[in-house]
Amino acid sequence: MTQLPARRHLLAAASAAALALVLPAQAAGDDEALPLEAARDALARRSAIVFDIREPDEHARGVAPGMRLLPMSQIGQRLAEIPKDQPVILVCNTQNRSKATARALRERGWSKVRYAAGGMSEWARRGWPLAAPR
Repeated sequence: MTQLPARRHLLAAASAAALALVLPAQAAGDDEALPLEAARDALARRSAIVFDIREPDEHARGVAPGMRLLPMSQIGQRLAEIPKDQPVILVCNTQNRSKATARALRERGWSKVRYAAGGMSEWARRGWPLAAPR
């Protein structure tokens, strides 16, 4: 059981390193947290694109309806899917990976990227809707 968090930590570090290699650094930006309620409201109103950056084994436990699945390990290869001209919210399990990824993207020109405080673990704890991944 302790191997899974260690694996995720290594995966997050490897993904951050991959982003650093793929994206040229620009001026650092603010990586503000967005309250989970605000992220849920933005998802419902479609006023932001919300990416669930957890890995497929985590998605299997349930995803929020309407979130786009973009595993953190694939972001470097799928950057074109993340718009620079629209609000983007990143969500992971607890907010650690989404915070690091938001910071990396903002440092490289994505000025409208934020992360959801609390992540999907808090979403599930609150009993908000979850669905099978598609």
